[in-house]
Amino acid sequence: MKTRERQHLKHDEIAETLQQAYTRFDRNRSRVTTILGVCLIAAAIAVGLYWYRSHQSDEAARLLADALTITEAQVVPPVQPLPGQPAPPPPPTGSYPSERAKLEAAIPKFEAAADQYPSTDPGRFARYRAGAALAALDRTADARAQYQKLVDSDGQGLYGRMAKLALAQCDMQDKKYDAAIATLRDLSLDAKGDLPVDAILLQLGQAYLAAGKTTEARQTFERVATEFATSPYAADAKKQLDALKPAA
Repeated sequence: MKTRERQHLKHDEIAETLQQAYTRFDRNRSRVTTILGVCLIAAAIAVGLYWYRSHQSDEAARLLADALTITEAQVVPPVQPLPGQPAPPPPPTGSYPSERAKLEAAIPKFEAAADQYPSTDPGRFARYRAGAALAALDRTADARAQYQKLVDSDGQGLYGRMAKLALAQCDMQDKKYDAAIATLRDLSLDAKGDLPVDAILLQLGQAYLAAGKTTEARQTFERVATEFATSPYAADAKKQLDALKPAA
């Protein structure tokens, strides 16, 4: 077979193969277009969600930073002018007359970050800090409400467990010792390990002691002193144990 004839046959085979491929594509054009469309939509949704979550987290972090700036502000108590003396200079910009005033100014900022972006880490931390500030102002019921929202939305997460610990502390303040003991006992058995078990056990021992359960308190303090001998809480546990020793 001459070379020109072989090349002609080869071109015909290629042309036929391309024609078959185009025919298959044309026959399945709607299905291919649909698949490509679904893939493009899925990709667009993924990119959109990433951007949205990233934007949310950034905005939540900004609001949180505003609140934290207040909590770190300088406290300058007002100075009463002395008779016959010139008026004292005005307090520095951004300062507050008391710690209480500072907390009262920060709480709405924390709550705004938490309420607007509750599913972000900055939003969760803002809610925790709102609860802590409210508790420091002895607004225990309001603090409980913030902590409970964290428990409801992130019960098994770090912030949810931190909120449970804070709720136990609120229970101690309100003398609800059995509720505090139940929560602290559960948290002490938490296997995740991102909360300090020695600190939880020390609080559990104190809750037992407040409830009049001296035996359980002594056992818990002994556990801190022996299992966590190098812990900074071990010294506190030993002091509690010494105080529980019967008088000679």
